[in-house]
Amino acid sequence: MIQEFRSRLRGAALALGLAVLGTTLAAEPRHGIAMYGEPALPPDFVSLPYANPDAPKGGRIVLGETGGFDSLNPYIVKGRAPYSLAPLTVETLLGRSLDEPFTLYGLLAESVETDPARTWVEFTLREGARFSDGTPVTVGDVLWSFEILGTKGMPRYWGAWQKIASAEQTGPRSVRFTFSEQDRELPLVLGLRPILKKAQWEGRDFGSSGFEAPIGSGPYILESFEPGRVLRYRRNPDWWGRDLPFNRGLHNLDEVVVEYFGDASVAFEAFKAGALSVYRETSAARWATHYGFPAVQSGAMVKSEIPHGRPSGMEGLVMNTRRALFADWRVREAMLLAFDFDLINRTLTGGAEPRIASYFSNSALGMEAGAPATGRERALLEPFAADLLPGTLDGYALPATHGASNRGNLRKAARLLSEAGWRIEDGMLEGPGGTPFAFEILLPQGADAMIAASIIYRQALTRLGISARITTVDPAQFKQRVDNQDFDMTSFLRSLTLSPGNEQLLYWSAEDKDLPGSRNLMGMESPAAEAVIRHMLATDDAEEFQASVRALDRVLTAGRYVIPMWYSRVSRLAHDRHLRYPAKTPIYGDWPGFLPDVWWQEK
Repeated sequence: MIQEFRSRLRGAALALGLAVLGTTLAAEPRHGIAMYGEPALPPDFVSLPYANPDAPKGGRIVLGETGGFDSLNPYIVKGRAPYSLAPLTVETLLGRSLDEPFTLYGLLAESVETDPARTWVEFTLREGARFSDGTPVTVGDVLWSFEILGTKGMPRYWGAWQKIASAEQTGPRSVRFTFSEQDRELPLVLGLRPILKKAQWEGRDFGSSGFEAPIGSGPYILESFEPGRVLRYRRNPDWWGRDLPFNRGLHNLDEVVVEYFGDASVAFEAFKAGALSVYRETSAARWATHYGFPAVQSGAMVKSEIPHGRPSGMEGLVMNTRRALFADWRVREAMLLAFDFDLINRTLTGGAEPRIASYFSNSALGMEAGAPATGRERALLEPFAADLLPGTLDGYALPATHGASNRGNLRKAARLLSEAGWRIEDGMLEGPGGTPFAFEILLPQGADAMIAASIIYRQALTRLGISARITTVDPAQFKQRVDNQDFDMTSFLRSLTLSPGNEQLLYWSAEDKDLPGSRNLMGMESPAAEAVIRHMLATDDAEEFQASVRALDRVLTAGRYVIPMWYSRVSRLAHDRHLRYPAKTPIYGDWPGFLPDVWWQEK
């Protein structure tokens, strides 16, 4: 298939040829690559700025997760694999710094090279890079990994694969990818592709789930596991990359154990009893009231708050617009109006957390809530003005709630539902033909805050004549139903970065919205959103990029697809007092790559 792919889109590759030839002289191997500007760290950097290069090695950490797992292949749609497996055992060509919006430095690859237009990228593997079984990481493994993930892996890998015109070995340790379309983020996206061992999968179906872990080159080896219950990782004493500058001060703990629990309350009790080393608290109210147990009072456990500067992202209840019930924006606006955020926030967090205002709020990339689009934001959206929902151009803000049982918003919701063709009959809201307004809120077991919020929400919907039933299922069934778009309304979480890119097409593009495992949970179809994302990917101007993201934020927020909850400006971690992390925290704060990566144990 690689041979076939080398010739596929040959015309596109040739069309880019003149651009490549014209810029090759300006290209040179680099130690890192940034989406915009230059990497902050020089070629001779000692360690990442938020790592402690003198951190002692050794010790053990026990983490807790809710749910379970029925597969050890985290790269395919089938099955539910543990989140911890990939980052602990498998490496990528480049590694991401959490202290910059989007900058990568050499990991498996000693260098990355691209032309100014970024029409191609070339990686050179480090001599001595090895898998955990001692075999070398080769260019053949890289080419196979890109192909198998792009054809058999999760949907998030497909888009980039389709943009590669050719993939070829250019030297004993180097591989070049030439692109078929303009996308300045592609060199970075490819740099973050996991590299797997080709020989492990020869003659086998990569797309089948099972309990054999991929052989990786990372710092840990999966030593043992009990299906659905526990995983035990051991730091590889022969890890090839332990002395790389990027890894100095990282992966200090000898053993990482991940225990699984039925729900968050059971996990918290296990932490109180000393069975877990760390507990991540998501409720500000619980943080203030539930941590007076003996281990905290004695100082054996400590409370740490870790700030961050990342966007709020979006968390809440998403409506499936594939369902006729939620296809009308007026119905979705009515659902937003009925959600009494102030009451729910007071009840569940003590009112301590701010509400998510838009997908990129809490950052310079977010739109200005309620204000009209101006300048480049407006210019990017105006070609689609006829199809944009009300408020996209003229300004949209989430409905505010101010107590008094939310009566004013419920009256507005009733008017919108009436405009959309719904009528009250015998106390129940009905549509044409007497169809009742009834739907299911699908939630996973253990999502305590979302379940509690949904119970309060359901009471408000009853006042509108709407019947909402709450269904909780085990994590495996939840994943299966969501992957197959078998839901009316469900919980939704998108963590967004300061450098959004190709993943935005996965989240919001209509192209694959009906495929199993699609990340476009709401099933939205917006030419405007897709156009501004493609513009965002093509520009090399930081201001133009910012305008593109703000325009996207407008389309998403005014789309009324999600009923937003709250976000926190800090992460709250209670942990064993012997576990430490550096005083300097990265701009992304407590983000994947922070715990347990930069932590160590003081004896």
